[in-house]
Amino acid sequence: MPADERFAVRRESARASVPRPLTAAPAPAGVPLPPGLALRGRLATGARRPETPRGSGRGGSGSRTPRTGRGGGPRRAYERARRAWDRPLTAYYVILGSSLLITVLGLVMVYSASMIKALDISKPATYFFGKQFLAAVIGGGLMLIAARMPVKLHRGLAYPILMVTVFLMVLVQVPGIGMSVNGNQNWLYLGGPFQLQPSEFGKLALILWGADLLARKQDKRLLTQWKHMLVPLVPVAFMLLGLIMLGGDMGTAIILTAILFGLLWLAGAPTRLFAGVLGFAAVLAFLLIRTSPNRMSRLACMGVSEPDPEGGCWQAAHGIYALASGGWFGSGLGASVEKWGQLPEPHTDFIFAITGEELGLAGTLSVLALFAALGYAGIRVAGRTEDPFVRYAAGGVTTWITAQAVINIGAVLGLLPIAGVPLPLFSYGGSALLPTMFAVGLMIAFAREDPAAKAALAMRKPGVRWKTMRRRVKKRSFGER
Repeated sequence: MPADERFAVRRESARASVPRPLTAAPAPAGVPLPPGLALRGRLATGARRPETPRGSGRGGSGSRTPRTGRGGGPRRAYERARRAWDRPLTAYYVILGSSLLITVLGLVMVYSASMIKALDISKPATYFFGKQFLAAVIGGGLMLIAARMPVKLHRGLAYPILMVTVFLMVLVQVPGIGMSVNGNQNWLYLGGPFQLQPSEFGKLALILWGADLLARKQDKRLLTQWKHMLVPLVPVAFMLLGLIMLGGDMGTAIILTAILFGLLWLAGAPTRLFAGVLGFAAVLAFLLIRTSPNRMSRLACMGVSEPDPEGGCWQAAHGIYALASGGWFGSGLGASVEKWGQLPEPHTDFIFAITGEELGLAGTLSVLALFAALGYAGIRVAGRTEDPFVRYAAGGVTTWITAQAVINIGAVLGLLPIAGVPLPLFSYGGSALLPTMFAVGLMIAFAREDPAAKAALAMRKPGVRWKTMRRRVKKRSFGER
């Protein structure tokens, strides 16, 4: 047989040996096929299952609502932002980030606002900036130490800090030891160009001691009695206020009073008790202002737009001029006109005015946003904790920083009397910067003490993450790819 014929025979035999798919015989009319046989019949004849529209599966409605925009619209963006804000470490990062940004921006503005003042007193242009930078470095170390300290150690430091602060505030009033700056006898000379204002540390001392006192009384269920709520908190606060007012520093006394009211509010003081203490403080403040011509002149400068012919309200009016000339984005760093002798204290009490002149409305709103974020994060820490000491201390620190920022900025804007208090973390002054940075470290420590934040920080350690990955990866057999 020729080769071509043998090849054709083999091909026909190979085709005959291949099994063909089973086909279902046509069923009689009215007799359904079994499910398996019907399926095999459809597969054999190549019939396709009819396509169903997307979204008509389980519980589907047959059509899906189209998404608006790439990210799902404003509501979806809002939900994402809300979930991000509710994460355990949000308060920790907001406190750390906002405080560092305020401090760094404050260093820049201190250098810009103080260079003319330094040259005017025959010092280098970086004189005030160098001192502020040194204070910021020391304050950063204090903030790191406070952030790493456990809560029990912070409670243990409450009484020592209070006693040392009271001793230094008494020492200020001793002739020959205390110094008078701008009419206030509230300074201690440390040698060289360095001075210390103990009343700034009195704010931190009152917060730590008051928080520890109220926490211990709450554990014993004594805060339901008004005498335990007021004594000895209010007498000790009034003692600190008296030592401060002996030196004539009304601004620091106002901040200390705000801290006292914040602690009483957090402790759940009744409205009548709270109103009584507030009324007594208001009457005392009225008498102190009425009996001082300097304080009365400051009160009369609220809302002025130009100075008096005799030179009164000069600082308040030129603060408004600086803000008005800044415009939307300012005249640029270093280009301020008011710091050339027109505006007194451009690097301390009125540094916010120089910020508005050089950075404009955008710069001032950025500073306000950073303070708002810091205050909101502090409220969140105080509201989410179960530890009464953490709640009182975090609330006290938040009250301190927020009230002082409001009083300083309100005075620059002409909405409040000029109280002579610096802008926290921003204005020049090492005595104000050191306790404030320690207080920020205190809030960072409280934010880290939250159980959810502890777990999140532990998962971010390299060793824990590596061990977790090792547990999740299964061992593969030899030769498996």
